[in-house]
Amino acid sequence: MYGRLPIVKMLLVTIALTVVISAVMVPINWNGQGASTAAPKIDHLLNVMIVLSSFVFSLVMVMLFYALWKFKAKPGDESDGEPIHGNTRLEIAWTLIPTVIVLFAGGYSWKVLDDIEDPVKDHLTGSVFSQQYAWSFAYPGKDYVWSEGELHVPVNRQIQFKMHAMDVIHSFWVPEWRIKKDNVPGITTTAIVTPDKVGTYQLVCTELCGFGHATMRAKVVVESPSKFKEWVDGLEQKLPEPYMDVLKEESVTNPPALGAGGA
Repeated sequence: MYGRLPIVKMLLVTIALTVVISAVMVPINWNGQGASTAAPKIDHLLNVMIVLSSFVFSLVMVMLFYALWKFKAKPGDESDGEPIHGNTRLEIAWTLIPTVIVLFAGGYSWKVLDDIEDPVKDHLTGSVFSQQYAWSFAYPGKDYVWSEGELHVPVNRQIQFKMHAMDVIHSFWVPEWRIKKDNVPGITTTAIVTPDKVGTYQLVCTELCGFGHATMRAKVVVESPSKFKEWVDGLEQKLPEPYMDVLKEESVTNPPALGAGGA
């Protein structure tokens, strides 16, 4: 019992420190306003990761300070430390605990990602094109209408963005949606999001793509379905030929980027 007492005390201190750190960190709104159905799930995932990280941090700190206090050398003691073979149970514990935490975090993250990317039948599909240092968008319909620097989407409808990089790697991110996905040259990537709040937001490139990276932004407007239709119907500019070629290449191995999903 005497040998187990320090372990019990350290565990209790670890739990107490975890609770204190979590109580300070979790209430902070790290991601700001949420404006999609994915936002609450991703925010909750972040809070779970904060608690797990607080536990690991607390455990390491408690064991570190215990070791500094317990095994410190006495003043004037310059002798060599006692030879220690090791502690098999301790080595198993410090291997098993991180493994369990990582597996849990990976499994839970997978579950959240699977939930937020679950496609629905009446989704809207559109294309996103990125190049140094601008965003452009193709909207559903046989005419492939196109807009530059301003994206409009309907509220409360799932959108599947088929994304294309025209030069280097870029990254599609609207902070309020929480969804972030890389645009990779030669590969069609897909971002799935359901905006649930009407408003004006900003699309940001989060992949360092050159000298003008900081200026690579676009206006994002979430509006009612009727206003969205009015916006699309009012567009007159057609998709340029180089962008159309990209869509044709995509259609060889992927579902059509435009006019799909009931659009």
